[in-house]
Amino acid sequence: MKIISILIVTIIFGCINVSAQPKEVKKAAKSVFKLTTYKADGTIIAESNGVFTSSDGIAISSVKPFVGAARAVVTDAKGKQAEVTRILGVNELYGIAKFKVNVAKTEYSPVASVPSKPGDAVWLITYGGDDAKPTSATVKNVETFMSKYSYYIFAFQAPDNSTACPFVNAQGQVVGLMKPSSTSTDIHAIDANFAIDLKTNGFAISDSFLRQIGIPPALPEDKDQALLTLIMAEQNADSVKLPAIINDFITSYPSLVDGYSALARLQVNEDDFEGAAKTMETAIKEAEKKDEAHASYGKIIYDKLTLKADKPYEPWTLDLAAEETDKAYSINQLPTYRHQQAQITFTKGDYEKAYNEFIQLLNSQMRNPELFYEASQCKVMMKAPQSEIIALLDSAINNTDTLRIREAAPYFYARAEAYNAIDSFRQAVFDYTRYEILTGGNVNDRFYYTRSLAEIKARLYQQALADLAAAITISPKEPTYYAEMASLQLKVNLTDEAIKTAYVCIKLAPEYSDGYLILGLAQIGKGDKTSGLANLEKAKQLGNPQAQALIDKYSENKN
Repeated sequence: MKIISILIVTIIFGCINVSAQPKEVKKAAKSVFKLTTYKADGTIIAESNGVFTSSDGIAISSVKPFVGAARAVVTDAKGKQAEVTRILGVNELYGIAKFKVNVAKTEYSPVASVPSKPGDAVWLITYGGDDAKPTSATVKNVETFMSKYSYYIFAFQAPDNSTACPFVNAQGQVVGLMKPSSTSTDIHAIDANFAIDLKTNGFAISDSFLRQIGIPPALPEDKDQALLTLIMAEQNADSVKLPAIINDFITSYPSLVDGYSALARLQVNEDDFEGAAKTMETAIKEAEKKDEAHASYGKIIYDKLTLKADKPYEPWTLDLAAEETDKAYSINQLPTYRHQQAQITFTKGDYEKAYNEFIQLLNSQMRNPELFYEASQCKVMMKAPQSEIIALLDSAINNTDTLRIREAAPYFYARAEAYNAIDSFRQAVFDYTRYEILTGGNVNDRFYYTRSLAEIKARLYQQALADLAAAITISPKEPTYYAEMASLQLKVNLTDEAIKTAYVCIKLAPEYSDGYLILGLAQIGKGDKTSGLANLEKAKQLGNPQAQALIDKYSENKN
């Protein structure tokens, strides 16, 4: 009789367990997948889990496996694999990712609209399809974060390899994703609604965390944010993400010029000029604003001809760039199109006409410092008096907003060159220095060398020595810098230093005559006329035009 009773209890208990696991919970197992991420070389980075939350392949999982990944693949409950194509949103703090998987239709589990409460029964579903064995659990505690999301805490032993697996309620709805605690034995879960609400914005492409993920981010749903994403993607120039973002933009906004223009610029960068031409022809056909399409095509042609002149493409000429720009202006008479035409005119070499066009634009709503600068460059090419050039550059600088003063950097450099031309060396040095400051010190060795020459003429010898040292630090194998430094050291009676610097110059460039000339003069200055004259003779043999006169001068006084 006892045996029968035990059997009955066992049967009843088993029935209770079966009834406690609704069929919707078992069905939810079909939406759980395995996530595998890879480096660019195909090496596996990590494996985890996740769950589809919509039939068209929207999914959520842990973000950690994506860090450093060039691609990711999901394997669904039936063993079918599919690529992760876009990152829809991430949160580094809570370790959650939302993404799109390349599937036409898939099994999914909807996200619970009503949060679970302490004491509610839920089930943790691991990857395995029909073989999956949901583990029942009871919500121990619920905390609220960001005022509307739930952070669940459970007290139970989770199965191995269940990180990022979903907890579902009795209706088979996803409550949250499993996350082991880093401070206790408790098991936690992040509200699935939080993951679903993740989205990208216009700055996603430059986000420091997202940049660690090689899979492209999705375009934001807002058009302006999508356009910002496109702009930021071009600035970042990611060879994988940029083409994807451009393609997404054209697909989403086929009547906007911006996507086609970005694609054409990318094709020009890759020397696919024919492809770029076809892209812009499509833009002209499809774009709602035809003037923008023609203007953009003209700009792309102009940029190619000025920046990639060494890569010929016969159909593209400055005349074609001007023609496309004229078409834009005939449709919509915007000053920006006139400005583009003036730039093309300048590049064609008609400097007087370009100058008049830039000056006329100063009377339009487009009036800005760049127009004064461009007009000054016309004057330079027309060989106008330096006073006229400086006056235009003064206007360019004075009309630059103080909040955007960094934009005036090229104006200061151009004015420094103009001051140099009229022997106003100290003013030139001042403007070179302003340029250096405005560029944040982002200058090259030629800049330091150029400024040092102005400083020498201005008798600012200490500053000149410092600039020559800076030029040498950046380009330690350029003999001209050593020769100039040795010459200046000799000039300020640093004779020993001049000899050392001249030796370095000769070692770097044995056929460079200036090194021997300066070394010879320095040695004579130290009283070693024999060695000095020998080095002057070597400079003469190498073709130095000053050497013979110096040999004659010091030979007369040799005894």
